[in-house]
Amino acid sequence: MPFSYFEHDADMGVIGCGETMAQAFEAVAQAVFAIMTNLDGVHSRDEITIEFEEADPEFALVIWINLILGKARESGMVFNDFQLRRNGSQWRARIKGEKWHDALERGTEVKGATFTMLSVRQEKGIWVAQCVVDV
Repeated sequence: MPFSYFEHDADMGVIGCGETMAQAFEAVAQAVFAIMTNLDGVHSRDEITIEFEEADPEFALVIWINLILGKARESGMVFNDFQLRRNGSQWRARIKGEKWHDALERGTEVKGATFTMLSVRQEKGIWVAQCVVDV
């Protein structure tokens, strides 16, 4: 799943693409956690389930990113595997990762998603989701 991040003023932007909106959101989540660590070093040992409701796709992206960041802080974990499903305004996700430990490379902490450059759109049949995150 393609994802990327870029600098925007003092913050970072994240972009995710996918065949579905949910896949684009998963890719954005990967981009967020790639800012914080090398995802190749993270093992998908533990799983957490997240559910939320939001009809607006752009608001849903911000909620999604802020929820997984909150779960990461709350549990002391870093995530690398995201499986998100959408049914109307209902969203349900399984996220996997592991507890932070000394062997994991620490990158830049991401504090949360913002509404800056927020966009969820379809381009030539591919979903693209993006926003700037506060670091």
